[in-house]
Amino acid sequence: MSLRIRTTFLTALCAASFLIVPARAANWSEGDPFPDLTDFALEGDIPDLERKVVLVDFWASWCAPCKASFPTLNELIETYGDQGLVILAVNVDTDLKALEKFVKRMSPEFTVVRDAEQKLVAAAGVSTMPSSFLVDREGVIRSVHSGYHGDKTREAYIEEIEALLGAGEGAEE
Repeated sequence: MSLRIRTTFLTALCAASFLIVPARAANWSEGDPFPDLTDFALEGDIPDLERKVVLVDFWASWCAPCKASFPTLNELIETYGDQGLVILAVNVDTDLKALEKFVKRMSPEFTVVRDAEQKLVAAAGVSTMPSSFLVDREGVIRSVHSGYHGDKTREAYIEEIEALLGAGEGAEE
């Protein structure tokens, strides 16, 4: 194969693989159905999510903004847990000891599971830690948050959660 043909072939192959990658990364967005979590080999007990407003938060022990977000997540579950909010914090650490040390130090009052095989985080297309998805009672993603930006994120969570909980008044809990 001549150099010119090989270069053309490699250029076309790179272009084709660039086009394929975004299609493979199943980036979730507002309006998408949230997947069945039993398909992802998560470690830990997944709470009942049926007819609940669910905040799914992807985080890692090495992530400073993740650490900063945990007090807000605790506040949210204390305030809205009895109204139908579930927080599911999905850890993506490959090191179980790092997860355990972080959890011991932060004392979350919400459910933490581990995505050791990183199947769920890959399906979500998450590239920023933390990233979260707020899911309504029908299992539809209603908002997506990339990163944690202190009070700005906290206020957005409160507004969105209250709207979703209010929209579900009278719904079974």
